[in-house]
Amino acid sequence: MPDSSEADRLLVYADYVCPFCYLGRKSLERYEETRERQSPLEIDWQPFDLRRGKRNPDGSIDHAVDDGKDDEYFEQAKQNVRRLQERYDVEMAQEIATDVDSLPAQLASLAVKEEAPDQWRAFDDAIYEALWQDGRDIGDADVLAELAADVGLPSDVVRAALADDDRRDRLEELFAEAPQQGITGVPTFVSDGYAARGAVPPAQLERLVEGS
Repeated sequence: MPDSSEADRLLVYADYVCPFCYLGRKSLERYEETRERQSPLEIDWQPFDLRRGKRNPDGSIDHAVDDGKDDEYFEQAKQNVRRLQERYDVEMAQEIATDVDSLPAQLASLAVKEEAPDQWRAFDDAIYEALWQDGRDIGDADVLAELAADVGLPSDVVRAALADDDRRDRLEELFAEAPQQGITGVPTFVSDGYAARGAVPPAQLERLVEGS
């Protein structure tokens, strides 16, 4: 019988600008609410950059790069988002966020994860809610600083992260590691060597984590 005090660990590869990552987070929250195991569930966020193939050397996005995502692709994505919104009973301010750059948010999130891990989840939630519930630009330093302050973090943690070349290098290393681990899209949930990709339902997350 497993030790009830031993935490279950779930790796979550995600990009804030992915609507399916937000919907996957809502599914994860439902699983956590109904979780019967007494052991804690540790969430280990792993950043993923959906715009990686379109970035210039300075980190800015070159929107002229053809990534194969045409109007038909985005229309299908919107339909899938609407379907999952209905399944999980989630209202959203927008279905896609193609004009928002998540790189600043991921830098800030990495800083909080490293410097204030106990407050990371609240900050992570705040970023998702700001984009998908309020339609705010999470690529804006002022917005991120406000979100940090709202969850009790010093706002300078954001501005320091955005100006920290070493942290940006660490984030780039994490981006590069994801495909080396077989991660080709997000959200991807990984537990004990097994993975589930997409905004999968709570019951599937339960099976992934608990093996039931």
